[in-house]
Amino acid sequence: MNDFKLNNIQQQWDAFMYSAIAWAPKIISAVISAILIYLIGSWLIRMVNRLLEKAFKKRNMDASLQLFLLNIIKWGLNIMLFIVVVTQLGVQTSVFVAIIGAAGLAIGLALQGSLTNFAGGIIILLLKPFKIGDFISSSSGVSGTVSGIDVFHTRIITPQNQLIVIPNGEISNKSITNFTQLGTRRTWFDIGVSYHTDLKKAKEILLEVINNNQYALKDPAPQVVVTELKDSAINLSVRVTTSNENFWTMNEELTIECKVALDRAGIEIPFPQRDIHVYNK
Repeated sequence: MNDFKLNNIQQQWDAFMYSAIAWAPKIISAVISAILIYLIGSWLIRMVNRLLEKAFKKRNMDASLQLFLLNIIKWGLNIMLFIVVVTQLGVQTSVFVAIIGAAGLAIGLALQGSLTNFAGGIIILLLKPFKIGDFISSSSGVSGTVSGIDVFHTRIITPQNQLIVIPNGEISNKSITNFTQLGTRRTWFDIGVSYHTDLKKAKEILLEVINNNQYALKDPAPQVVVTELKDSAINLSVRVTTSNENFWTMNEELTIECKVALDRAGIEIPFPQRDIHVYNK
């Protein structure tokens, strides 16, 4: 009985070894072919990306659109390469497609937010409310310079040099203020003067300061407008246009120079105060 079992095991082992020896060349050949296809395919994908990047730059394509298209093409080519490699290893294409379909459905349901962000990225690149290098502010309270627009996220660097990553779905569904796109910015700040001030004289002084500033543009014409009668002061609104790169420099210079000019003319810039009158009965 034991001899019969041993003979049966020996026969099964011999059959297994025969099959392994028969299939070994095919398996080794398939693995080597898959590795070669992967290496060559990866090299070709890098070359295609470089050629496309040069072609996009030659056509002066928007940097945001360049990055987005290169990422999409890279992903698509890598998926195709993966399918070819797996097929080379013997996996049936029909079975593989069915697996991808089922996995795609499950992943799609699990990543609904990511698909929303993907759609938001496409909307941003098509409608172009902003591009890389623009200074923007969203209704959610985030402000900064756009440093990159990826497939799912937009990266913004704040004036405090902080990196903020915002999902494209969120930023595409909120109102955006783009301070860069028009090429110029208009400063808009108030200066309060005393109620005893000659307002025409104060406006003339502030306009002279503006005209002497090297960064202030003549067109559109600068303005000094009386806007409010506050509790302790009358507000004069200073409105001046300059180029984007000179905005903050001009804004600071005007703030300082307007204060100095008003002090020199003896015009008071009052601070909030309250008069208290005491009556004795």
